[in-house]
Amino acid sequence: MRSCRSSRFPWSACALVAALLLPVGALAQPADPVPPLPAMPAPAPLGPVPELVVPQLNLPSGQAYRLDDLLALAREANPALAAARARITAAQAGLITAGAYPNPDIEVMTGRQRARLPAAAGGNGQSLSITQPIERPALREARRNVAESSLEGSRAAAGSFSLDLLTDLQLRYYALLRAAADARNAREDLALAEQIRNRVAVRVDTGEAPRFELIRADTERLNAQRAVQAAVLRVQQARNELRRLVGPTLPTDFRLVGSIEDPPGAPPASLEALRVSVLQRHPELRLARAELQTAEARLALERQRRLPAFALRGTSEQEPDVRINRVGVVVNVPLFDRRVGPIAEAEAELMRLRSSLADRELQIGQQLEIAWQQYELAAGQVAALEGGVLRQAADAMRVAEAAYRAGERGILEWLDTQRAFRLARNDLNTARYDLRAALVELGRLGAELP
Repeated sequence: MRSCRSSRFPWSACALVAALLLPVGALAQPADPVPPLPAMPAPAPLGPVPELVVPQLNLPSGQAYRLDDLLALAREANPALAAARARITAAQAGLITAGAYPNPDIEVMTGRQRARLPAAAGGNGQSLSITQPIERPALREARRNVAESSLEGSRAAAGSFSLDLLTDLQLRYYALLRAAADARNAREDLALAEQIRNRVAVRVDTGEAPRFELIRADTERLNAQRAVQAAVLRVQQARNELRRLVGPTLPTDFRLVGSIEDPPGAPPASLEALRVSVLQRHPELRLARAELQTAEARLALERQRRLPAFALRGTSEQEPDVRINRVGVVVNVPLFDRRVGPIAEAEAELMRLRSSLADRELQIGQQLEIAWQQYELAAGQVAALEGGVLRQAADAMRVAEAAYRAGERGILEWLDTQRAFRLARNDLNTARYDLRAALVELGRLGAELP
């Protein structure tokens, strides 16, 4: 053993030589017996996979509404649109206020006059004074210009708010159609998953397939059940959001007329034509221009206010022994207050609004280009998915199913083709929604009220 240790043989060879030199009895009775390992318990049989509670997608049975019907209801019953119209009414009242003439000031005084000299007469005395401000035509015109610009700004603000709300309503309408289509697809996937599970269970019971395939089939069924749960929840959320935008007059059991598979409508005009229309008709740009005009009118008004103001004044005084009548002119001379502060504020506000208008035009132009690119991308995706991708995925799924039934392929290949088909179908629904969303955004930028 000493020579073995000093040799270059591996330790396994040395151990083998030592075992051969030991007597047989030593091998039969070891000095330190190793206790036997405890027996492993038998694996428990696999029980049935618990099923998820799949909510029922109860289709509403109320009145059916088209998109135009929902838009009409929103115009009539939406509280936010009513508040926007109230702002226009207030601005119209402001225009009436700007055109009103100033009221006269009437002063009446009475008292008693006591004589302190023998020749003076005593008794009661009264006086009446009337002052009528006289506005210069330029000042009056400047004030009316401010009111008219404010009215135009209120109309533009109400139009912009209405356009945004109705645009959001259209998006919610298409989102509900998409959610309903996803829910129907999820129901179909669940039915298919249950059929696959039943078929696999029969093959496992007859010994044609291993237990592993039944586990995979149960997993796919659970995934399909979770997908149905999520789809039903999205449908309910989309219905609530759509009803919130339309208003309380829309019943809770409403139905929609249409499908996400319907044609999206006529394509928009060219990008250049849209750019010209956007710069002319977009409500936000109209609002910015109206605010700019209002600032210009306020600056002109402040400059008019630093000029002298005039008023006619008539006075009649009745004393115990004499009556005095006077007529004169009152002039408000801007000697100390030259309206320097208000004029500077109006000039600064005018500069800010000019810069804001230029920045807003640039932003809206970029938004138009992005919306146009999104429209072209979505249109291309819809054409590609409808033209061949979805059909090829369906063909591959049918081939994989036939191969599985013939025993040439396993269940994994079949399930993979099903997942590919579901992914292509969901991508098609997403592309259809994106296409309609891009069209709605182009309509909003072009101020095309539905």
